Amino acid sequence: MPQHYDPNNLLDNISYRLQLKNDAALARALEVSPPILSKVRHMRMPVGASLLIRMHEVTGLPMRQLQDMMGDRRQKFRLSSAQGRPRQEFV
Repeated sequence: MPQHYDPNNLLDNISYRLQLKNDAALARALEVSPPILSKVRHMRMPVGASLLIRMHEVTGLPMRQLQDMMGDRRQKFRLSSAQGRPRQEFV
């Protein structure tokens, strides 16, 4: 398991397992746009829950194993305090 957060390890590992040649092929396999993977690679965007779920669906790997590949040691994903709250309307 990596000692620190590194999404590149996760992306590289999935590409290898799926025998893909580049991030464009990985984006097609995951059904996401290539700029999303680029942002994840350059740590401008975290690997969100929906992307992690998609990786699980495509690879069949357990979520914990996917998280371990990128150095994510959280036991639970938590919603922010703003999520799930109704939006306040201003009058």
